[in-house]
Amino acid sequence: MENWSTIVVAFITGVLGPVIIIIIKNILNKKPAKEDMIIDACKVSGAVVAKIDEMKEAYSADRVWVAQFHNGGHFYPTGKSIAKFSIFYETVSVGTNSIQSNLQNIPVNLFSKSINHLLQDELIIISDFNDETCATHGLKYFAEDNGTYSQYLFAIRSIDKKFIGFLSVDYTKNTELTDLELIGLEIDASALGGVLMNHLNR
Repeated sequence: MENWSTIVVAFITGVLGPVIIIIIKNILNKKPAKEDMIIDACKVSGAVVAKIDEMKEAYSADRVWVAQFHNGGHFYPTGKSIAKFSIFYETVSVGTNSIQSNLQNIPVNLFSKSINHLLQDELIIISDFNDETCATHGLKYFAEDNGTYSQYLFAIRSIDKKFIGFLSVDYTKNTELTDLELIGLEIDASALGGVLMNHLNR
């Protein structure tokens, strides 16, 4: 019997002990499960919409929206990705038309003039679409269709400076923003970049 008890003790200490320790370590070191995709998307959407609502009120805007770049399919026959953008978030004042449904899966090349300008200069200022001396960067006809008279666009970048989308602040009356207001909106665009990239990296 002593031999059996010695064997059992040796087995427990030599085999089961280390195995139990390994199991406990794995349990303690186990990363928490990823948050549900729908819950995460709703949280981000809520945060972004709250922010652009706040901006609409703070700058007396009629429409504020955020577009993001995405892969919209592939070219034939190479299989190369087609760069597109869509409006993912929008808030409008009473009596202002929504444009979100009009700007979905839009190939980047259709707005290459304005997007290239944002890529280089970070900002597009159009205080009056009817002013012939004001550069409209190929946006005039689209603005006329949706009743926009003044528009301010800001590049949205990730922390590592990748161009991931843009913010637009629209007015249905001619509106000229001050330098201080433009700086405030640039800061808001940077904050949105952080929120969006945090969501995309999860």
